Amino acid sequence: MLFGDWLGYWFEHHSKPKLRPTTEAGYESRIHLHIIPALGNIPLNKLTQNDLQQFYAQLKKTGRKRFTDLYGEGLSDRMVRMCHATCRTALEKAVQEGLIRTNPAIGCKLPPKKARVMQVLDREELQRFLIQAKAEGYYELFLLDLATGLRRGELMALQWDDLDFKTGVLNVNKQIYDVKGELQLSTPKTKTSIRKLTLPPAVVEVLKEYRETVDSRWMFPSPVKEDCPMTPCAVRRRLQLILEHAECKHVRFHDLRHTFATLSLQNGMDVKTLSAMLGHVSAATTLDIYTHITDDMRHTAAVNIDRGIGKGVASEEEVEPSTAQPEAPRMTDFKPYIGKKRKPGTGCVSEINDHLYEGRYSPMWPDGKKHAQNVYAKTREECEEKLKELIVQMKAEIAEAKKKAAEGK
Repeated sequence: MLFGDWLGYWFEHHSKPKLRPTTEAGYESRIHLHIIPALGNIPLNKLTQNDLQQFYAQLKKTGRKRFTDLYGEGLSDRMVRMCHATCRTALEKAVQEGLIRTNPAIGCKLPPKKARVMQVLDREELQRFLIQAKAEGYYELFLLDLATGLRRGELMALQWDDLDFKTGVLNVNKQIYDVKGELQLSTPKTKTSIRKLTLPPAVVEVLKEYRETVDSRWMFPSPVKEDCPMTPCAVRRRLQLILEHAECKHVRFHDLRHTFATLSLQNGMDVKTLSAMLGHVSAATTLDIYTHITDDMRHTAAVNIDRGIGKGVASEEEVEPSTAQPEAPRMTDFKPYIGKKRKPGTGCVSEINDHLYEGRYSPMWPDGKKHAQNVYAKTREECEEKLKELIVQMKAEIAEAKKKAAEGK
């Protein structure tokens, strides 16, 4: 049996039934794009550790199949490790089935595992960020996230029925995720992710006012698709634009969750309560992620115990700057950035990342609905030119559609 045949059989019968759609798509991509083309024709019982080691080295050097002009020819350390994990798990099952004696993937040298750097917005950045978000029409979305620490998919999946305005209790029981361009709704991955949160009264009042402006069952509906929530990808792009306009450091959407957790701990919330709010499996997970904050809390607690029991007086050296009482937040004089307003009928251009721009035109068609089309380019100027061509093309199509409608066709 060839390794490629076993890998396909293992994925379909042993791995795929247990996977969520997003994870399944990742497995399929790694298996069919990288592993099978390189190792698929080697007999399963002839596959060696050296074969795997050379494969990983090749991935690191020239393994990228797409976007090489943007990211280079080699795959990231994380992707190499994920390819290894897929091979190792499939080969371990082959050992259990008696097809091979030992797992050749065990003992391979891999790129080091690097933890993602956690970034949080400080108080002044938060003020500027929320001011700018309000100016751009996304205040309620980001305020709710910063007040709860919800994951992006959980936030997008919220419906108005999930919020009890009388009690301020928010039910988190589903999530949205994107699979190959299609939005799917599902329950969270773990039981602890299904939870109830009590919102601050001020946030509830903001959402009450916001509710009057939304004609949808979704709390944050898509501006272009009827009866559909905003896509996680669109929210991520919007976050980066607001951060840029607010002159804040660029952070990931998940870092807003870290910001909420860090501020909660610094303001006295206990780890067990925070763990429940974040939907972590256990408080140990929370402690592991926020060690730098809880270390400061432990130091403060030790000083306080010494004062109370030992009746000691804390010296200036004992109380580090990080454990001192936080200063009252200063009000910022930041003025939100107001971009140039485009003329009606010229579409819009947005920056997706450092190397990609998206142009969108959403005219009203004879059926009474807006139908959008997009163009993409590496520079804003190129995107503007492509957008002009798209607008001319779509206007011609609309004129033709109106003509046929008038003729009864």
